[in-house]
Amino acid sequence: MRLILFAIFLNIAQYTNAQPATRADVLRGGQSPERTCYDVKSYDLQLHVDTLTRAINGSNRIAFEVVNDFTTLQIDLFSNMEIARITSGGNELTFRREYNAVFVDMPVVQKHGEQSAITVYFHGKPIIAKNPPWDGGFSWTRDEKGKQWIAVSCQGIGASLWWPCKDDLSDEPDSMNIHCNVANGLRCVANGKEEPATIGTDGTTTYHWSISYPINNYNVSINIGDYVQVHDNYTATDGDTLSLDYYVLSYNMQKAVKQFAQVKPMLACYEKYLGKYPFWRDGYALVETPYLGMEHQGAIAYGNKFKTGYAGMDRSGMKLKFDYIIIHETGHEWWGNSVSARDLADMWIHESFCTYSEAIYVECMHDYDTAMTYVNALRTTVANKQPIIGTYGINREGHSDMYVKGMLFLNTMRHVVNNDDLWWSMIKNMSDTTFKMSGVDYTEVVKFFNEKSGLNLSPVFEQYVKYPAIPRFQYKLKKKGDAYELSYRWMAEVKDFEMPLDVFVAGKKQRLQPTMKWKKEILSMSGEGEFKVNEREFYVKVDRES
Repeated sequence: MRLILFAIFLNIAQYTNAQPATRADVLRGGQSPERTCYDVKSYDLQLHVDTLTRAINGSNRIAFEVVNDFTTLQIDLFSNMEIARITSGGNELTFRREYNAVFVDMPVVQKHGEQSAITVYFHGKPIIAKNPPWDGGFSWTRDEKGKQWIAVSCQGIGASLWWPCKDDLSDEPDSMNIHCNVANGLRCVANGKEEPATIGTDGTTTYHWSISYPINNYNVSINIGDYVQVHDNYTATDGDTLSLDYYVLSYNMQKAVKQFAQVKPMLACYEKYLGKYPFWRDGYALVETPYLGMEHQGAIAYGNKFKTGYAGMDRSGMKLKFDYIIIHETGHEWWGNSVSARDLADMWIHESFCTYSEAIYVECMHDYDTAMTYVNALRTTVANKQPIIGTYGINREGHSDMYVKGMLFLNTMRHVVNNDDLWWSMIKNMSDTTFKMSGVDYTEVVKFFNEKSGLNLSPVFEQYVKYPAIPRFQYKLKKKGDAYELSYRWMAEVKDFEMPLDVFVAGKKQRLQPTMKWKKEILSMSGEGEFKVNEREFYVKVDRES
């Protein structure tokens, strides 16, 4: 998520591709032999949260399959957190730290195809989030009644700021268990399905949550507070029933019941265009948090305070009465949680497609024209100063333009394809079939769209994703008797860039096929004012040459 108020949208502290990579960056984002040698199968996280000292302690059992023979593997845990010991099969293992990476030595060679596991025992005071969710860490707060209220957010910075794991987007565990021990009077809500809790004799309760699907590490979350649960069900078009659970502070139950009525029609829209909710067995949940929101899989962080719009603001200026956080963060269940980037450089896949899902929702609930207005409402906020793709191998994402520019780009792609039946079949195939529950990168996305559309869309992707500037349509108009001669071409960084473009001539839509070489056409119109570029459906810069 990490979408912020657009007044400060471009001031997010973020990496740029111009910054040199450090050794710590490479360890965090790279694919070293110590990482690629094993494939995580499951995590079993045992955690005690001390809300008074703001410390945590526990263990994580990392079960894995050996991909390549090895004796040393890399896990990750921030250096301010301490590792007490690491064991495997009853043996205590030696390990060493380098920045936030931990290299663990196995007692014997681990052979290809073998199944094994290590257990990491750890403790410490995790980073406190200064401005969650954009600045990752723990949020230690109190609710309106003075009761403790704790939440975690760690997109970008990584889950290893608070628990030991293989903090690599390309390797999601197939399943996970979270056991969270807290003082009585507080409830811990995490991802997945809630299992029976264990009440201790020491004034604490251990809550157990099981995740039966792959999950990327930054989606793993715990939320602790005076929560009450509101239960409901959603019925899919095929008759399947999805469990809906809302965990909110006790005094907000009635507000939640009213506000979350938006969930069912939203799920119906997303089911129509994107396929059924991906994490059906684990259920769908919204969890009230002290920060604005985050797409935590199956336990979406909700902090919009039961208001319409974005923190109560109507950013689009269209007076559409929906809760932005519910719509956007739920879109991430398909884009980011199911279809997941394998490297932070491709975070644009998560955010561009998810932001575009907002437009899908608007079109589903209203109509095409309303959706087109929504798509273009924030185009002036796009900076076009840096690419929306980041740098591979160093945990570096692209520019925050990936949200609005990404939506505008995908809307452009829809109209380049120029066949809505084909377009929506491609979107649904991508989210519900080809890349469902799998990792993906730029190259695979481009290949998919080329093959499914039957078009060469590679230059279009390259220009919008890999370069800061959007393509510039240059044209000239010259009077020719009773008509006009139109000269036109593209200006772009991509060599031999081509992309169709619709224009209006005397009120009628006409498709041009511009290239980077000047072309000419005769237009039947009575005045220059009857020529207009279709900037509503194509996100391009228009320059008229004199």
